[in-house]
Amino acid sequence: MFKRRGAGLAAIAILMGMSAAHGGDERVLFASLGETTRAPIGWVEFCNENAAECAGGATQARDIVMTQTAWRDLVRVNRWVNDTVKPMTDMDHWGVVERWSLPTDGYGDCEDYVLMKRKMLIDAGWPREALLITVVRDRKGEGHAVLTVKSDKGEFVLDNQNENVVAWTETGYQFVKRQSQTNQNVWVSLGDVHPAVATATARDR
Repeated sequence: MFKRRGAGLAAIAILMGMSAAHGGDERVLFASLGETTRAPIGWVEFCNENAAECAGGATQARDIVMTQTAWRDLVRVNRWVNDTVKPMTDMDHWGVVERWSLPTDGYGDCEDYVLMKRKMLIDAGWPREALLITVVRDRKGEGHAVLTVKSDKGEFVLDNQNENVVAWTETGYQFVKRQSQTNQNVWVSLGDVHPAVATATARDR
């Protein structure tokens, strides 16, 4: 189903722009980055089992140009994964507290939704450097994972708790850490120094 849309999504690769400062608006459009921090629980193990998903060293930061077509594609991918993957905790799914995996069997928790959305967009030609796995605290203060998309119009969030793609400032979340744009295996702090373990949460309807 998704593969038939690949050609349209792949066109976004042509629209990649280099990261740039946006003057006074940067504080609103883009989350402030802190120091390098530890990878979230589950990432290293995921990479050990899925080396191709984590391959590559340092690269150059890139944002996408947020055209109307790009926006529609993001909304479509977000909704398709949210509707296709059914929420299930890692304990129920795998018998362990935390495990990151691509939800190929149709079940997963929040970071599994993120991994699927990220993979689908990368496979369609989107730059990995603009698709950042991000750990947050949700409105209940619980650990949660979302996908941040870096663009010339700001940072937007794909979330299994929301069928809409929204600006990071509209989520109501506290942003904890995310992948570096220049190295997917390096994680940077986003201001909240308290650790957050991403756990499955059923989608809000």
